[in-house]
Amino acid sequence: MKKHIVCFGDSNTHGYCADPSDCADATVNPTSGLRFNEDERWTCLLRKKLGDGYLVLEEGLSGRTTVFSDPIHECMSGLDVIYSTLMSHEPVSLLIIMLGTNDTKERFAANAACIAAGLDRLASKAETVPAWADEKPRILVVAPPCIGAGHNDAVMGKGCHERSLDVAKYYKAKCEAHGWAFLDAEGVAEFNKVDFMHLTKKGHAALAEKLAEMIPGLV
Repeated sequence: MKKHIVCFGDSNTHGYCADPSDCADATVNPTSGLRFNEDERWTCLLRKKLGDGYLVLEEGLSGRTTVFSDPIHECMSGLDVIYSTLMSHEPVSLLIIMLGTNDTKERFAANAACIAAGLDRLASKAETVPAWADEKPRILVVAPPCIGAGHNDAVMGKGCHERSLDVAKYYKAKCEAHGWAFLDAEGVAEFNKVDFMHLTKKGHAALAEKLAEMIPGLV
């Protein structure tokens, strides 16, 4: 059986494209919900780079948080669905968690330390799910790039950029304490200059490249 790699994240795992000029299928599907295609998304690129011995499973939901329930959008807490997600893909060799961008929303009033506490709770819950291929659960936490200073999404609210700045620092500390693998995507995968919080096509490719280097040593 192939090694199952579950990619659990938000719109940047789903492949949301905020810049129509940056994604190949923008003219084919000219809607407000553009998505990078299978030759562009980091999850799909990762599968190709890892080869036939791996099954890379996309579990990205736009708006998903670590643990925060959203009063505007339903089913956004990762904690609420991590059990069913992992069980549906058992046996799981590696869980990649890339969340935190949505946790910075003004309506959640969570600073970087609180966001990391949410990540801790989510990943700790994942360890208890009886879906792992090996006796030892294997988790890789990816801290998203910081939201750009030009961010001005009124629904996300104020202060998102500032709250995002220290998320990676707190995530790293949690990973070191628990023995989870860690990657800070800042400086690896770029956010666009349209909404300052979604990966560019180049960013998707760079993230896939970096993860492809790391994963064989983790599983």
